[in-house]
Amino acid sequence: MDTPLRLLFGAVLTLVAALSGCTSGTAPDEAVTPATNSSSNPVVIDVRTPEEFAEAHLTGAVNIDINGPGFADGIAQLDKDTAYQVYCRSGNRSAQAVALMRQAGFLEVSDIGGLQDAAETTGLAVVSED
Repeated sequence: MDTPLRLLFGAVLTLVAALSGCTSGTAPDEAVTPATNSSSNPVVIDVRTPEEFAEAHLTGAVNIDINGPGFADGIAQLDKDTAYQVYCRSGNRSAQAVALMRQAGFLEVSDIGGLQDAAETTGLAVVSED
């Protein structure tokens, strides 16, 4: 396979993967519900870029950029017995992050969608670093 054809094939695969998370709703078995742990206080993870996080994020959220080189290392350092709630801008990256975390052995992890939905679900305030 020559290089231009490989590049086209790679671009198409990337586009398909990116668009696969673009849905208007959640499936019934993946309904947005807050995860809870024994203390009823899950850790909230923002998987957007550091720049997006600085613009606005939920109070107390931890930023682990799913597209950054340190995502795998970041989740590897987390306690798998703790409950986590994951959000992003629109719900696409958070769904991807939740899938990766479940593959890594996390049992109590939930996708709480985009920033505004996450704020409503958790009751946490949206703050900025400005």
